[in-house]
Amino acid sequence: MNWYPMYFGTGGKILFWAEDHSELHIRLRLNPWTYNYVGTIFGGSMFAASDPFYMLMLLRSLGSSYVVWDKSATIRFRKPGKSTLYAVCKVSEEDRQRIMEEVKLMGETTRDFTVAWKDKNGVTYAEIVRHCYIASKAHYQKKKGESQSARFRIKGVDEASKKDGDI
Repeated sequence: MNWYPMYFGTGGKILFWAEDHSELHIRLRLNPWTYNYVGTIFGGSMFAASDPFYMLMLLRSLGSSYVVWDKSATIRFRKPGKSTLYAVCKVSEEDRQRIMEEVKLMGETTRDFTVAWKDKNGVTYAEIVRHCYIASKAHYQKKKGESQSARFRIKGVDEASKKDGDI
């Protein structure tokens, strides 16, 4: 992943990725590709360097019968980053089990995960909250199919005439 062109361009580097996909450590250095106009780490670099990981961690740990999407994210800057920053992403076994239970009951769920960019002393420079959507593939396909068919419905035409081949 460190050499994937879209990720490489963020300036981030994966330092550790747990085999069970429950934890990931990232580093972001201040360098010519990550600094902004005033000489601190560009907020977009912080945002992008942590972007895909909760989605990927959930996809890999939940398995192929789930769909996972990033729905939104927000960033709150605490201090200008002037040195190397680090972030840790974690999905606990408890989180994973709750997600699986909610998806089993409702077909889908959403979850917020927070990424904190910190220096080597533990001082927080930015916090990013990532909002993830998780669903069973069957639920997602059904939901997607309903929304797609709704786009093509013609006002005033009943379902019976569609079955008869009038449309």
